[in-house]
Amino acid sequence: MQYLPSESRYDSMQYNRCGKWGLKLPAVSLGLWHNFGGVDFFENGRKMLHRAFDLGITHIDLANNYGPPPGSAEENFGKILKQDFSAYRDELIISSKAGYLMWPGPYGEWGCRKYVLASLDQSLKRMGLDYVDIFYSHRPDPNTPLEETMMALDQAVRSGKALYVGISNYPADMTKEASRILKELGTPCLIHQPKYSMFVRWVEDELLDVLEEEGIGCIPFSPLAQGLLTDKYLNGIPEGSRAAKSWGFLQESEVVPAIGKVQKLNELAQQRGQSLAQMALAWVLKDKRITSVLIGASSVQQIDNNVETLKNLDFSEEELILIEKILG
Repeated sequence: MQYLPSESRYDSMQYNRCGKWGLKLPAVSLGLWHNFGGVDFFENGRKMLHRAFDLGITHIDLANNYGPPPGSAEENFGKILKQDFSAYRDELIISSKAGYLMWPGPYGEWGCRKYVLASLDQSLKRMGLDYVDIFYSHRPDPNTPLEETMMALDQAVRSGKALYVGISNYPADMTKEASRILKELGTPCLIHQPKYSMFVRWVEDELLDVLEEEGIGCIPFSPLAQGLLTDKYLNGIPEGSRAAKSWGFLQESEVVPAIGKVQKLNELAQQRGQSLAQMALAWVLKDKRITSVLIGASSVQQIDNNVETLKNLDFSEEELILIEKILG
């Protein structure tokens, strides 16, 4: 059946500017890190993308290595894009990244110009695109001058293969320097994608201040701590969850010590009339320097649940104090 998006898709989604720039992103964006690879059920991914767009999620985030196997998430997304979204390309923000291992040899990962631009070409080919809207350096390279990586991002824009550039996983000091270099090149940094959640708060030390000073947007990944901040792990590790998968990034050793905190946070969320996931997303979005939260999903129901967050974003002072006490 031909996919026809909902005519009301823009009625209830909130859209926020990326820092000082003109581009707006939905408050909730969909990442294809998990559940869209070659090991996953294709039709489930397709249904999730349909539902996301119907709810006003216009931003789809990928990277060259998403799968598994690496590259397969982009390939699957490319098939779905061609089949269902080709008429809506200009309503979508599609991002990809380069930085992690993609092929053998000295040019298959990190941040040299050779790898970054070759990776972008491969990503475009896998997705069947002429350009991506946002192209990221996925991680800093300790052995390549920052100028070289930033020059590669600048070239991606000048060649018409990306509209904007961003960085991911960069510490505050390198973010400031990367922003300076990109400004001098004439291709300013649009957005930073760091890991940030109630359980991972390093961005609060300096990074968010740097992003505000530089006018750069922020789109945290893993705002639900890869599912830990949901009702999935309230009673341990269920079969089929990320922590139960051998190829997952969430390990049993991370889950077990956190269950007590998760249970207390869940009680507070219930008092607020929210699911734990909704409260955790709202908690990240409470900071106005945050442009969007990047969710992962394994079902249409999870996407629905996460977007419902936007109906209750406010916290009382008492609630924020209690959350700090629980997390402490």
